[in-house]
Order: sequence, then C-alpha cells, then structure tokens
Amino acid sequence: MIDLSSIPTGGCNVTAVRKASRRLTQLYDEALMPSGVRSTQYSILAELSHRPGGAPTMRELADALVMDRSALGHSVRPLLRDGFLQLVEDEADRRVKNVVLTPLGKEKYAEARRLWQIAQDRFSEVVGEAESAEFRAILLNVAHEERLASLTDE
Repeated sequence: MIDLSSIPTGGCNVTAVRKASRRLTQLYDEALMPSGVRSTQYSILAELSHRPGGAPTMRELADALVMDRSALGHSVRPLLRDGFLQLVEDEADRRVKNVVLTPLGKEKYAEARRLWQIAQDRFSEVVGEAESAEFRAILLNVAHEERLASLTDE
C-alpha cells in the first residue's frame, strides 16, 4: 500500500484523477509499447473483443468508452489503417457504419493483452489487490454516473 501521509491531498477531484490518469497511462503505454498499441487503442480493442451483441456504431462505441466521438475517431484511425478494425455497413441501414474487430485485430488484442497484464499486475502489486478492485469499482461508478455528465438535471 502507498503511504499518502507526505502527499498534499488538495480538494480537487479532477486534479487527482488527471494526475493518476497520467501516471497510469505512462505505466500501461510503456508495457504496451512492444505491441505498437497505445493504451487508448488497447481500450478500443478490448471493448470490441468483450462486447456482447453486434458490432457497435462509432457513437455506441464512444458512449461505451465514455469518450467524445471525435477523440474516438483520432484513436480509431491508426487501427483502421493497420487493418485491426473495419467499418462495415449495417445490414438494416446502409448509411450506418459499424466498427468491427478484424481477425488481425483479434491477434493484436491477444498480443497486447499479455503486455497489458504486466502493467495490471504491477498496479495490483503496488496498490494492493483489494484496493485495485475497489479503485476500479469506484472509477467505473463515476464513469457511468449520468448525474455527473452535466450540471443540469434534465
């Protein structure tokens, strides 16, 4: 467990989350480097690999990842270019494009997953297994809490 007694805590949640996010991104990006996939791209491959049901639209994928659609597009472009993803016409509406993980993308995900596990294990080793699980639960609750999406209640 980390000794927090010498670290100024401040009162800003977003500052603490951004600092933690930058540290974790560094850890996971370093682990993933041999695969050529960044942590943001890994998240996309993982979401598509574990997603139940059919292939999502870009909007559905952005919503699942709690991302802005334009930011998602920036991360998806290299995955499309490298053949890990494909945009496929929806069978019901040809105007709609669905994001599909290709066989090459499944291979890349499997490769990256092994590297990702190294970072995941390091985090659990440093923070603690139970604390890691609690941390993920808290962050996922925050990520999916609609009342935090806006200051207005609609």
